[in-house]
Amino acid sequence: MDTITWSDFQKVDMRVGTIIEVKDFPEARNPAYILKVNFGEEIGVKKSSAQVTDLYSKDDLQGKQVIGIVNFPPKQIGPVMSECLVTGFHRENDNVALAVPDMQVPNGTKLA
Repeated sequence: MDTITWSDFQKVDMRVGTIIEVKDFPEARNPAYILKVNFGEEIGVKKSSAQVTDLYSKDDLQGKQVIGIVNFPPKQIGPVMSECLVTGFHRENDNVALAVPDMQVPNGTKLA
């Protein structure tokens, strides 16, 4: 694995946001939801596709804080323009467990 410098790490803008809307994404190749995530005043609300249907229901996700990368360029995923990457970890069965703060923090807080 390549090592990175501190300046490389600083280029990745990871922020905390709260999921404010969850919709089914039937057009996705793999089961997914369309999420709207509020990253606070500076960043605003961004849309993302998330393949987390195996571990999370829509109700589980509503209001949940997540860690997202907000400075990737938008990416077309079927009919949806994804504007951020909601982060998570693959479990042994390839289901994705979301990366989340362990306590409430203000939306838009940058990963330190």
